[in-house]
Amino acid sequence: MSHIPFGYRIENGKAVIDKEAAEQIKILFQSYLSGDSLATAAKKAGIEGFHSGIGRMLRNTRYLGDEFYPAIIDKDTFNTAEAERIMRADRLGRTKKFKQEREVVYPTTFRMKEGTEEFDDPFERAEYSYSLIETEVNKNGSQ
Repeated sequence: MSHIPFGYRIENGKAVIDKEAAEQIKILFQSYLSGDSLATAAKKAGIEGFHSGIGRMLRNTRYLGDEFYPAIIDKDTFNTAEAERIMRADRLGRTKKFKQEREVVYPTTFRMKEGTEEFDDPFERAEYSYSLIETEVNKNGSQ
């Protein structure tokens, strides 16, 4: 399995653009931006792959170019495709909306009655000790 993104190949230790595959990447982006689905855009570009793999290709920032990979796609096209992808996902209800967690306040101190009983069994001793708790007091002083 190759770790080089589709559209590139390694020559003499450097990533260079594979002209034919880079053209397929450009067609993929343009087809997607023209309204085609991921599968249809990939088919038009001549790229075989699954839905998730094609989606990752549209999100791969290496196509913008970095210190190792030369640019295949310009930043405007990439950003427009990303905005389109997010809009389609929202419209189809395929975005994860995380619920905000409520803060749970645990009691930090207790008010206890005076204990007078003695037990040899640790379980009975613990049960008796817990029965002496009158109220729980939270951090903010409320009961």
